[in-house]
Amino acid sequence: QVTLVESGGGLVQAGSSLRLSCTASGRTFTTYAMGWFRQAPGQEREFVAAITKIGGNTAYADSVKERFTISRESANNTVYLQMNGLKSEDTAVYLCAAAITSYPYIAYYKQKRTYRYWGQGTQVTVSS
Repeated sequence: QVTLVESGGGLVQAGSSLRLSCTASGRTFTTYAMGWFRQAPGQEREFVAAITKIGGNTAYADSVKERFTISRESANNTVYLQMNGLKSEDTAVYLCAAAITSYPYIAYYKQKRTYRYWGQGTQVTVSS
């Protein structure tokens, strides 16, 4: 079992920055990758970014490339999502997820079904 706790969300103006954190506890040695997803009211949960445990390979949704950066701090089992240049369309609940299956290509980690464990989410609201 892996428990994920997100933090760092809030209400900001368009153009601002936020850094989200996700701290994992439990059987963290079983994880192969961590991801961030987001879900706006009435919409499907969508992929934002992912990072592999070995190698630190990253992947991003086209909508956040050049604005968001995912990183990890292995020593404290924490993954971050640095969000710059926030737009109103970035408003959503942001969820952290952990995958316990190893895949050869990071593209696999763009799929929701790849992830076994999910956090409760943190709200990000961007006012225009």
